[in-house]
Amino acid sequence: MHFLVFLCLLIFYLPVVANAEYFYHVCDDTVDTMSTGNYTKNSTYQSNLNVLFSALHSNSTGNGFAEGSIGAVPDKVIGITLCRGDLNTSTCSTCLSWTLDILNLCPYYKTAWMWYNSCYMYFSNKNFLSTLDNLPYQNLVTSESVTGNPARFDGAVLQLMSEMKSWAVNNSTKLFATGVATNFSIEYPIIYGLVQCTPNMAKSQCQDCLQHLIDDFPKLVSGRIGARTIGIYCNIRYESAAFYKGPHMVRIDGTLSTQVLPPVINKSSKKKSNVTTLAITIPVVAAVLLAIFCFCLYKKRSHARKTFLSEMINSEMNKENIESFFIGLSTLNAATANFDESNKLGEGGFGAVYKGTLPNGQEVAVKRLSQSSAQGLEELKNELVLVAKLRHKNLVRVVGVCLEGQEKLLVYEFLPNRSLDTFIFDNERRQELDWIKRLAIINGIARGLLYLHEESRLKIIHRDLKASNILLDSDMNPKIADFGLARLFLVDQTVHVTRRVVGTFGYMAPEYALHGRYSIKSDVFSFGVLLLEIITGKQCCGTFETELSDCLLSSTWEQWTAGTITNIIDSFINCPTNEIIRYIHIGLLCVQEDLMDRPRMSEVVIMLGSNTVSLQVPSKPAFYLRRRGDDSSDGSQKNLVPVSKNEMTISEFESR
Repeated sequence: MHFLVFLCLLIFYLPVVANAEYFYHVCDDTVDTMSTGNYTKNSTYQSNLNVLFSALHSNSTGNGFAEGSIGAVPDKVIGITLCRGDLNTSTCSTCLSWTLDILNLCPYYKTAWMWYNSCYMYFSNKNFLSTLDNLPYQNLVTSESVTGNPARFDGAVLQLMSEMKSWAVNNSTKLFATGVATNFSIEYPIIYGLVQCTPNMAKSQCQDCLQHLIDDFPKLVSGRIGARTIGIYCNIRYESAAFYKGPHMVRIDGTLSTQVLPPVINKSSKKKSNVTTLAITIPVVAAVLLAIFCFCLYKKRSHARKTFLSEMINSEMNKENIESFFIGLSTLNAATANFDESNKLGEGGFGAVYKGTLPNGQEVAVKRLSQSSAQGLEELKNELVLVAKLRHKNLVRVVGVCLEGQEKLLVYEFLPNRSLDTFIFDNERRQELDWIKRLAIINGIARGLLYLHEESRLKIIHRDLKASNILLDSDMNPKIADFGLARLFLVDQTVHVTRRVVGTFGYMAPEYALHGRYSIKSDVFSFGVLLLEIITGKQCCGTFETELSDCLLSSTWEQWTAGTITNIIDSFINCPTNEIIRYIHIGLLCVQEDLMDRPRMSEVVIMLGSNTVSLQVPSKPAFYLRRRGDDSSDGSQKNLVPVSKNEMTISEFESR
């Protein structure tokens, strides 16, 4: 009721929206550093916006969808429109013509969003088309609740959403589905639902987008008789009354799950004979059907894996290059001499890596994920999608992929000097790294991270930056590798929280390790640890149960505050002391406990490249360990206690 009153007041005070189809609108008036700002009357931006509206309306006449951009930065305008999938061309066109109302509702805003019940329009000066992320999105819920058994009603809604998602992905060229659930509630016996993605999405992308909304639905709409979540690229909705046209594509009935068939009562020998015949026939038929099913399932899964990858990379590569991206298992067997131990480059938590040579003579590194590996198709998909979109000299390049039988193989460019940890933690090989080479490695890693965070068309948080994930080419140039745990952020997204903490102890920022919060500042922390490792030749400690002298961050801070920082510099480095101390200073700024105190990678790159930029005084690093009790100088007291203000609270924790 409150929601209806709100709508009535809104319509009363905004006479420009005279159509009953109007539902909701948002004007973006943020004023922080990520602000989109406002435009002025008769400006170039306003002119571009008018042209964009006309173009989107014209281009959406086919399937009710259009996206595009007009102009150049800073006056570039990007927009998207979508009609509900059950509408005809005429109704869709009429609805889209109403979206011009947003110019009056949100005058001079560079970002605005307007929904009608039949269509929506979103425009911005932010380049949101560079990704298929569904943000921003709005959750809109009716105020009226279900009485009786809301849990059963909620279950029916989720079941209906799941079935419609499957139908939209597998059976609709529009990635659209409607459905109805009956007999789940006495008060509201019918639930109508709808799911839809923009038709420019691959099926797998649509499925992921809808599933994300469905997963969040229970905590938002529990017991409510109607709700919708509307995003840029996908949306879901249910109501207790019909709101769409045409047939129901999905139908579920609450009575079917509780329907009980009556028992068979045999009253004659003839019926007993029939039962005996059935007892023999049914198992035989069932066995045949089971064998056929298993065979079909095997073929379907084999095909589905390739289809899964085809859809995943189709939007990232030219069609003529897709087939070349798949590498056959026989080819990789030959390239690696059947994965002979002599070709093994190393082994990690997800499997072994082998050196190979493709038929064209190209040397590659083949990551063979073990069948028991925690890294499944989702992590494989994650790495392929991200790396396929990224191009930078300090990021490793994926050559291809193989999914045959039980094998999951990723093929990378081969880097002859392997990983950074094989140098800096080896007493002999570390001598090969003079200060010039270490400096180049530090700066290369920094530029690679800067590209991930701020310069690429995406915003990537790596989450597992460490020495073993930095590969070195023949000229010792660093390349960041292993994007299986990386996560994609929106341009204006700052922090994400997860209950599944994955990564490597010692390199994890405290807010991530202890509370599951990760951001670009989490990667900055990992970079700071890595920088100190490169300068000192010492490996970071991966646990609190360690000696003070063995914990890199603690020992560095102790020497820094005592004015004896030169004691921890690798003896193989020959360089002016002031220059090395400056780099240690930058490393300490990156590993500060409070993420707000840590610099961004753009600031780090500037500090690394200029000796004239002044540096702030660093505060105590995270996970700093000190001696318990008195600070006796004889060093006899070896009990250590973490003095970080945080405590371990995560219920799920995985390390690599």
